Amino acid sequence: MNEPRIIVLTAPSGSGKTTIARRLMDAQPSLRFSISATTRPARPNERHGIDYYFMTTDQFEAEIENDAFVEYEEVYPGCLYGTLRSEIDSATSDSPMLLDIDVNGARRVKELVGDDALAIFIRPPSVDALRKRLLRRATESDASLKQRLERAEMEMSFADEFDTVVINDDLETATAETLDLVHRFLSVPRNA
Repeated sequence: MNEPRIIVLTAPSGSGKTTIARRLMDAQPSLRFSISATTRPARPNERHGIDYYFMTTDQFEAEIENDAFVEYEEVYPGCLYGTLRSEIDSATSDSPMLLDIDVNGARRVKELVGDDALAIFIRPPSVDALRKRLLRRATESDASLKQRLERAEMEMSFADEFDTVVINDDLETATAETLDLVHRFLSVPRNA
């Protein structure tokens, strides 16, 4: 049986992890993207089953009761996010899974699968740079921006718990560094 191979990208919101994840998917065709579940509303152009599994709070809580999640968390008040067990269970050495998840979820996944996962923390160069990126998105109210920045500072304190940290000061450099780390991880033979 193939051992699972899982790449976990994590970072504070606005650090560039989703952009890097998309670029990894383009550059590494064997990777499959783990679609997270969430109770937050879809943003424009987001589609159910493609970008996220959008659920009501009741649906999400029913999945918790059914032990359907490997990890889940209320990332922001009223917004639950989680990784479905079925997504992780389908990862193999021939078809590795890429997760783009929050810091606490990434810590749980790494704890669960150990060396079968490469956990990469994408770090912004500074909190001020992160604030500017979030402002450019133009999706945040003053209150939600403050909340995201406070959470980002807390999340950055866990960076050293991951296998490696990539500083996203320049997107092209950070993407190349991340892709190199993923190639090296996937090229190491695993016991069958």
